Amino acid sequence: MSKQSVAVGVSLARVMAHCGESPVDALKFVAGAIASAPQAPEPYATLAELWRDRRSEVETSLAGDGSLSAVLAQAYFLFLDGDIDDAVMALGSVTGARPDVAWGTAPWFGDERVLGAVSAQALAEACLRTLDYGHNLDTDPMRERFAPWFHAIDVVSRQKPVPESLAAMARLPRACGHYELAFAVCDRADAIGPDMWTAVARANTWRALGDLEQAAVAFESALDLDPANWSLYLDLADVRAAQGDFAAAAALAEQGLHCEPHEVSLRAADAAYRTRLSGSSDDLQRLIALAPQLANAVYRDLLIGYACAGPGLPSGLVAEARGLAST
Repeated sequence: MSKQSVAVGVSLARVMAHCGESPVDALKFVAGAIASAPQAPEPYATLAELWRDRRSEVETSLAGDGSLSAVLAQAYFLFLDGDIDDAVMALGSVTGARPDVAWGTAPWFGDERVLGAVSAQALAEACLRTLDYGHNLDTDPMRERFAPWFHAIDVVSRQKPVPESLAAMARLPRACGHYELAFAVCDRADAIGPDMWTAVARANTWRALGDLEQAAVAFESALDLDPANWSLYLDLADVRAAQGDFAAAAALAEQGLHCEPHEVSLRAADAAYRTRLSGSSDDLQRLIALAPQLANAVYRDLLIGYACAGPGLPSGLVAEARGLAST
C-alpha cells in the first residue's frame, strides 16, 4: 500500500495491518501521506479513527517523541480535543522544521472555527516557531506555501489585536517578503495604542526593505516608548552605522552602555564604531578582546569589517582583527 492510497481513503484496519499493528508505524505512515498531500482530508480521517479506537496506545507511543510525524499527529489530536492553541503551535513547529511542505493547507487549520478560537498569543508563538530553523522563506514558492498562515495572521490580527502578539506575528510575513501584510499588522496594533514592540516590528520591516531612514525613525519611536532598553540603542546604532554615520552610531552605543554596561554586544559595537570613527588602536584592541564572546558570527564579522576600515590603523593589528572573522 502506498502513502498516496491513504489520501484516497483507506480504512484504519488496512493501515494497521500494513504497519504490523504498530501505532507508531501507523502514525509515521499517515504522516507521510499528509506530507504528500497536506490538503487532502482522508489522512486526517484515518488519524481521527486511530485516536478514537487506539487512543491509549497512541498516547503511550507519543510520550516523549519529538519526531516530525509525532508532532504532526499531536497537532491534529489536539485539534480533535479542542485544544486549539496547542494544536496551532504544534503545527508551527512542524512548519518550521519542514517549510518545503504546505502544512498550513490542512483542512482543519484553515477552518474558521480554529481561527476564531486561537488566541493571538498562541498564533504569535506558532509564527515564531515557523522561523526556528532559519530557512530562507523569501521566495515565491514559500509565499505560496505560507498563504494559509498569512490568512490566519490577517484574520486573527483583525479580531484580536494584541499589540505585542501582533508584533511577533509580523515577523513571519516579513521573513517571507510579504511586507504589505507585516505593515498592516503593525497598523492594527497601532490602532490599539503606542507599543514598543510594534515600533520595533515596523523598524525591522523597513530595514528588511532597505529603507534605513524609515527604520531609524521607527527605532527612535521605540526608544521614546522604552528609553531604558539597551537593545534599542544597539539597533539604532547599527542602522546609523549602515548609513555611514559612525559618530551617531558610537554615541548611541555609549548611551546603551549607560543602561547595560556589561552587555558584550554593546561593548563590541561601541569599540568597533569608535575605531571606525577615529582609528584608535586601543578601541580596536578592545574589539579584538570582545569578538570571541559574540555568539552571532555574522554580526561579529560586520563589526570587525567596520573597525578595520578605520583611518591609520596599524596593519598588524588589523590583520589580527581580521583573523577573528569567520570569512
